[in-house]
Amino acid sequence: MWSRRLGRLRPVGCGVEELRRRRRERERRFLALRKARREQQLVSKRLLRDDAPEGAGEGCVVAILGEAEVQQFLRLAQRGTEEKERERALVSLRRGLQHPETQQTFIRLEGSMRILVGLLTSNQALLQLEAARCLHELSHSEQSVVAEACLPATSYLLTYLSGHSSDFIELCLYTLGNLIVESEAVRRQLLPQGIVPALAACIQSPHVAVLEALGYALSQLLQAKEAPEKIIPSILGSTLPQHMLQLLQPGPKLNPGVAVEFAWCLHYIICSQVNNALLISHGALSTLGLLLLDLAGAVQRTEDAGLELLACPVLRCLSNLLTEAAVETVGGQMQLRDERVMAALFILLQFFLQKQPSLLPEGLWLLNNLTANCPSFCTSLLSLHLIEPLLKLLPVSNVVSIMVLTVLCNVAEKGPAYCQQLWPGPLLPSLLNTLAFSDTEVVGQSLELLHLLFLYQPEAIQAFLQQSGLKALERHQEEAQLQDRVHALCWTALHG
Repeated sequence: MWSRRLGRLRPVGCGVEELRRRRRERERRFLALRKARREQQLVSKRLLRDDAPEGAGEGCVVAILGEAEVQQFLRLAQRGTEEKERERALVSLRRGLQHPETQQTFIRLEGSMRILVGLLTSNQALLQLEAARCLHELSHSEQSVVAEACLPATSYLLTYLSGHSSDFIELCLYTLGNLIVESEAVRRQLLPQGIVPALAACIQSPHVAVLEALGYALSQLLQAKEAPEKIIPSILGSTLPQHMLQLLQPGPKLNPGVAVEFAWCLHYIICSQVNNALLISHGALSTLGLLLLDLAGAVQRTEDAGLELLACPVLRCLSNLLTEAAVETVGGQMQLRDERVMAALFILLQFFLQKQPSLLPEGLWLLNNLTANCPSFCTSLLSLHLIEPLLKLLPVSNVVSIMVLTVLCNVAEKGPAYCQQLWPGPLLPSLLNTLAFSDTEVVGQSLELLHLLFLYQPEAIQAFLQQSGLKALERHQEEAQLQDRVHALCWTALHG
């Protein structure tokens, strides 16, 4: 979900139903893009691995283990005479499990997982740790059958989240996160066993590495297909949302890695639309708005391109929350001064233009939702002289062009006072340029903006005619999708 509206544009010169149909079609395409991005996130896994094994020379290639070797290492790990010998056997097994072929061999062997779970639950810390590392290697498999083979171990991994070793907790969290995303059977087992309360307890950890691992595991859980019905309600009923928002508070304690993980968690919760009013009541808009200002300040101070990793989910969260009816009940859309938010957003748009153009639509979608129903944000856009920087984004791509034009329609739709500030200026030359685009959706949005300008600023008609505007329209008069609107605009231009 990006937004449930593209702006409230007044239909002039073409049917209301046609305008609604076009906007619904645009929204479907953006939703499809969002769904594709979500599914790409869904299959991601994390791997913690020590790439400098003891006693191994540089460039050492870990061998694939056969059935006899796997059995031998398991036997030594289980019944070796010395703890060091047992540990070395598990280390060798763990290295072998880096290969998919060894993983398949391991899960085919009868009793192999039972032995590994026995070592995981032993009272010897080093053996427990190595057994957990073996499970972690298995959890990283792309084969769902391997994840399901780990099912007997998941309850113990969950129990160990309440332990004292931060390194061990971190390992358990990443392993659970990998398994959760791969197997519905794992999720079915862990939910009644209390994974949500266990994660809620972990979020109070003072260790940054644990918090980052927790954010990863939680984000994997939130992306499950059954999350809106079976998972998110229990998460919203826990203390997790308040703690997540605390971890997103800007200030010296804000950790970028942790913030990125929990911003995505918040994004998945908001997308579910289970109870966004609750998040708003907890101050989500205020927290995210302040974080937006903080990010804008950060991009001015540093060349670090990693800032977009946090900016993307923050923009999406704000965009989607602004579509909620509950926004109006908490005393204003952003609970921040409009001009600060607008200035920060344009700083980020300039940063994206230079460093990460693919993120421009994210920022423009927020700008769209800010201006769609709120005249004060439209006023800020004009008073800060941001129309010209906005127009400079038109050539970036068709998607960006459509969004820029939609924002301008939001402003023009507010009436004559707003159109007077849009005109005169660079708007008309820019619109004439967009009429030369081959993309019919860009041209269609340009026509809608011209309709609004002609309606509220009649002086624009004469300027349009003087700059060969009719000739620009003529090239589209045979295009079926634009024909009616072109003819209506031509009639308006000629007859006022």
